[in-house]
Amino acid sequence: MSLFVLPFPAIDPIAIELGPFAIRWYALSYVAGILFAWWYMLRLVSNARLWGGTSPLEKRDVDDLILWITLGVVLGGRLGYVLFYNPAYFIAHPAEILQVWAGGMSFHGGFLGVVLAVLVFAWWRGRPVSAMADISAAATPIGLMLGRIANFINGELWGRPADVPWAMVFPLAGPEPRHPSQLYQALMEGLILFLVLRILTHRFESLNRPWLTTGTFLAGYGIARIIGEQFRMPDAHIGFLWGGLTMGMLLSLPMVLIGLAIIAFALMRPKRTA
Repeated sequence: MSLFVLPFPAIDPIAIELGPFAIRWYALSYVAGILFAWWYMLRLVSNARLWGGTSPLEKRDVDDLILWITLGVVLGGRLGYVLFYNPAYFIAHPAEILQVWAGGMSFHGGFLGVVLAVLVFAWWRGRPVSAMADISAAATPIGLMLGRIANFINGELWGRPADVPWAMVFPLAGPEPRHPSQLYQALMEGLILFLVLRILTHRFESLNRPWLTTGTFLAGYGIARIIGEQFRMPDAHIGFLWGGLTMGMLLSLPMVLIGLAIIAFALMRPKRTA
């Protein structure tokens, strides 16, 4: 075991408290991620060069879509956590299913919620599903990064025991130094994936090839999550599954395969015409 252990920064999970009213960093991470996604998607839609001439979407489409995405993230994320990670508990305590403020959100559930929201909204508005999916994918990683940082502030979803110089003792995880896996995931699933997608959209104009940005996001997130799971402790009530796999790995593997298939499909199709 390493002789050098970094102290866990004692950051209050509550960012703002006014009497009985409290706002947590975790909630603020969702708000900031959604606001950034809104701003960034507006910039993508406004840049005709990225679309090969004319954007198939208007700014008002983004203004309305962001509300649908928000509902998809919150409802899908909560229901995904209920179904994927702790169904037995919530069957016994159904009144707690909608208590989002009590914690418990699933990325994969939120992702499915966003997919459904984009499909329904695109059909209702009569806009290309591929364009809405691509701008949503390009804007998502920063929100994921902020969410993982909030996990770190909460001292939750900690890593496996480690002897690296930057290992930390998390207040609720016992005396063993552990990987700050939340920060690893914030870097890989958030910052690095965002930069990859930004280079793809701005340097290689991937928005001009329908579904290419979406496929890259799916494959990139799945790979980053599988790598991150190597350092993260699985949920205590689930533990390790077959062969040391975790639930996060099992849910991410289909994303990688589907993402690669979408990338191949997008590259075989002609570019978007103005």
